[in-house]
Order: sequence, then structure tokens, then C-alpha cells
Amino acid sequence: MSIEARFHSAIDELPAAAWDALRAQANPFVSHAFLHALESSGCIRGDWGWQPYHLGLYERGKLLAAAPLYLKGNSHGEFVFDWSWASAWERAGGEYYPKLLNAAPYSPVPGPRLLAGNGPTTAILQRALAEAMRAEADRLQLSSVHANFLEEEELAAFDEDWLARSDVQFHWHNRHYADFADFLAALNHKKRKNILRERAQVARSGVALELRRGDSLHRADWRRIHALYQATFDAKGNHAALTPAFFSRLGEGELGQATHVALARRSDDIVAMALFLQSHDALYGRYWGAEEELPGLHFELCYYQGIEHAIRSGLQRFEPGAQGEHKLARGFLPTRTHSRHYIAHEGFRRAVHDALLHERAHTDAYAEELRAHSPYAMDPGAHPSEPPDPA
Repeated sequence: MSIEARFHSAIDELPAAAWDALRAQANPFVSHAFLHALESSGCIRGDWGWQPYHLGLYERGKLLAAAPLYLKGNSHGEFVFDWSWASAWERAGGEYYPKLLNAAPYSPVPGPRLLAGNGPTTAILQRALAEAMRAEADRLQLSSVHANFLEEEELAAFDEDWLARSDVQFHWHNRHYADFADFLAALNHKKRKNILRERAQVARSGVALELRRGDSLHRADWRRIHALYQATFDAKGNHAALTPAFFSRLGEGELGQATHVALARRSDDIVAMALFLQSHDALYGRYWGAEEELPGLHFELCYYQGIEHAIRSGLQRFEPGAQGEHKLARGFLPTRTHSRHYIAHEGFRRAVHDALLHERAHTDAYAEELRAHSPYAMDPGAHPSEPPDPA
């Protein structure tokens, strides 16, 4: 194929239908609508370290493959942490930023990053995307390229010049449960008793619970949901990068159908919320906010409401977000995530490679230890587990 690589400074320079058709799965975090909502609502800004630089591969003007790509002026909003790499390179006299990032902004959610359909040329096009990103970094004399939270099927697109890195998240898997009680019956007695106790605490608190689809909520509801999100970020000293305008977009059109919000109300007032996005087979937990600190409420909204929804909707899995060993006791099992990193300077690449060898050994041991503490009554081997990262 005679392929031309083009880089775009805004997602709306690429046709929405053609972009979305290249997703092998309908992961909402790389949908054209989601990325456009981020850009058009002021969440993706140069002064916050984000500059769109989306990659498209074309043949005779037809979009064959694409990748969400950004020039990053910092490492905020990525969740695959390379601050130590940046510090080391800058202490050595180099400039680490800007770098290229292939990712879904603000979303530590595994999913497709090399969008090339699902056909006989998919693997070829994915390799071409990876090579185009590396070549562009070399042309611009950038320090590095990072592809975060990749699908396992995409890993073969990256050759030995890309360094392998992995981490652990906790995901819930649907074993054809009939209802929440059926799920609880699969847990060991101690974990089941703890969940029932937490849910009973919330039931006694007097708040009313509901789970609503995004397009069923009013603008006033979205303003309140955003205020709870922002207040929670502010209380923890973090930057709330998602704007009220973005939250409003989550209630509209395609995104309104993919978004769900678990709400706790006291009278008519929303006092806590947990926000999710959904694909055809998975639920993804993203944000939490609360005005009242009630025992068990965080677990109820962020985990148990999501599990109940996944069972009702026949979803295969529920990914509640990054980190959190406490999720293991609530039915979420360790799952490996994958990223690949191209470091342009050969000497620096070797140093990072050596550091990653040590990191990988610790991550493998951590994942193995977690798998030995399954919350399920049956043999943990009967539940999903993954081998060490295929480096």
C-alpha cells in the first residue's frame, strides 16, 4: 500500500464516521464524540499541557487507520507515570517535554489506541501507525513517544525499540450471574458478609439511590454532578480538568447513551454521585463526588451499583478505574495493563530499559500475590488471571 501519514491539530479535522469505523471495539474513550467533547469544552488546552496531534494514515485520500495522539508539555492526566524519567533526562541536560502521547486523555482505561479496523490489513496498519509516531518524534527531535493502556492485540505492532511496561488494575468479570445475590454467593463468607454490612449502612442512612442514563438527566443535574466532582478533586489537592461544559456534553447524543450516573439523593438534592461510561460489553467507572461522608456510600455508588447494572445489562466486565487494592475484597480481580515507550536517545533508552526490568519484577510479584488472595469461594485459578507482561 502507498500510505501517507498526516497529523491533525484537532479531532474535528478527521471525519467522525470514518474514525469510529476504525475502532475494532466501540470503546467510548476513543470515540470521535468523546475526544471532540474534550477538545471543544476546554479540557484539552495547551496551557494544561495538551495539544492535539492526531495521526491519520491515508491512501488516495481515504482514512485507513488513525491514532489519538497528543503533544504533551507535562505528564498530567496520563496515569502511566514517567515523572522520574523526565527528571533524570532534564538533570542530564535534555528536554523531556514536549513528548508524543498515544492515549485517551484523563482516562486510565485499557482500550484500542491503534485504530485500524478488524480485517486482514489490521496488523500491517497498526505497525504503520507505531512507525509513523516514532518517525514523527525523530523528525521533531522529541525525547519520546508513549502508547498507554493498549489492547493486548496491539502489542505486536511495537518492535524491540519500544520499551514494555505494565501495571495492575482490578476488574470485575460477569460469570453469568442472575442477580447481585448470585454474585455474592460466589464470594467467600467473610467478603460476602462485609459487602452486606456496607450496603446495610447505606440503606440506614436515609439516602435514595438510583442509576440514570446520561441523556435522562437535566442540565441542573449535570451542573450539580460536576460541582460534586470538582469539590472532591479540590479537597484532595488535585486539578479538576473536566469542565462543566464537558459534563453537559455527557448528557447529549451518543455520549448521553453511553454515560450512566449512580446518584444518592436526600429529598430532591443530589448529595453524591459516581459516573460511568459503557460500551457494548463493559462498564467503566470514572469519577466520584460526595457532599456527605456516609459509611459505605463510596463503595455502594462506585462498585455495587455498577456491578448490579452490569448484571442487569448482561455486560461481560466492569472496570472501576485505576489502583485500589480495596477493590479485591469486593469482587474485582487483578488484571494487567500494558504500555509501550519509545525513547529516542539510545543511552537513555538503555537506562530506562534497565529500570523497567526491576520494576517488572516487582509488578509480577505483586500481581501473583494478589491472585493468591481471591475473594471468591472457589479456586482462584477458575477466575481470570493473566501471565506476566509479554516483554
